[in-house]
Amino acid sequence: MRITHQSDIASSEITPPELWRRRREFLKASAAGVGLIATGGLLGSPGRVSAGETIPNIKPSPLSTDEQQTSFEDITQYNNFYELGSGKSAPAANAHHLKTRPWSVVVDGECDAPGEIGIEDILGGFTQEERIYRLRCVEAWSMVVPWVGFPLGDLLKRFKPNSNARYVAFETLYDPEQMPGQRRAVLDWPYREGLRMDEAMHPLAILATGLYGEIMPNQNGAPLRLVVPWKYGFKSIKSIVRIRFAAREPEATWNMLQPDEYGFYANVNPAVNHPRWSQKMHRVIGEGWFARKQETLPFNGYADQVASLYSGMDLRRHF
Repeated sequence: MRITHQSDIASSEITPPELWRRRREFLKASAAGVGLIATGGLLGSPGRVSAGETIPNIKPSPLSTDEQQTSFEDITQYNNFYELGSGKSAPAANAHHLKTRPWSVVVDGECDAPGEIGIEDILGGFTQEERIYRLRCVEAWSMVVPWVGFPLGDLLKRFKPNSNARYVAFETLYDPEQMPGQRRAVLDWPYREGLRMDEAMHPLAILATGLYGEIMPNQNGAPLRLVVPWKYGFKSIKSIVRIRFAAREPEATWNMLQPDEYGFYANVNPAVNHPRWSQKMHRVIGEGWFARKQETLPFNGYADQVASLYSGMDLRRHF
C-alpha cells in the first residue's frame, strides 16, 4: 500500500489517474489470466468504482451481532447526513451531487509519519470485513447494518502517532457544490468529530467503505466513514477527508453547537436522557411507527467490550 508522506514527492510527480487506472486494469487482467485471487482490497479501477459495485473477498467478523439486519432500502433511504440535506430522505435525493473519485485523506498532527492516502490505496491495502453492528441515533431509533470495513487502528498505526497523541480528530469534506446542505448555515461547516486515542484503537471502531457487501452509497457517507457502534450515530462522521492526531480534546460539531444535548463522548446511555426526549427505549427502523419499542442497552449492547474504557469516569457528566 502506498502512503504519500509530506516529505516524499511533489504533486507534479504523482502518477496521473489515467496511468494508475490502466495499471490497475492490467493487474486485474493478469490475475485472472493465471487464476490468482486477491487476498483483500478492491480490484476495480478508480474511474469505474461506484455504489452498488461488489467488494470482493470480504471476511465475516466474529465481532458481529446475530440480530436481524435492517433492509438495504431502509438503510439507504432513511439517513442523517446534513451535508446532503437535513430531512431523512434528503441525503438519498441529493446523493448524486457527491463525487467520490478521486478522493484522498490527509493524516497529520501529533504523528511521526504524516501524509496523504488515496481511497484506492485504502481499499486495496486493508482486509475488508463484514461487521454487523447496531447503529443508534439520539432521536431514539436504531438499525442493524452489515458494514464492510476495517479497524480504524490499522490505518492510524501506519502514520505512527507519537506520545502526545491523546485524541484523534476527523473532518468531513467541505464543498457546497457537491454537498447542497452546506449552502445553509445549519451547522458550523465542515463537520468535525473526535475520539480519545484508546477509543480509536479499540477493535470495534472501524472505517467503513461499504454495506451489504457493496461499495458505500453516497448517502451513507461514501467513500469512507467512521463507525463506532457503542456511541450515538452523530459520532460516526461521514465522507472523511482529514484525520488529525491531537494532544487536546478536539472540536466536535454537535457538541460545540449544543453541549447540553450532545456530549463529546456520546456513549449510548439509557440513564442519561436527551433534554427533549427519553433514551430508555428506541424504535427499530423497518418495524413501523407503531411497533413496540425496544429497551436501550448501555453502550448499545457492547458494554462487555468497551465499559472498561471509561472506568472511574462519571458517565452522567462525561456523556
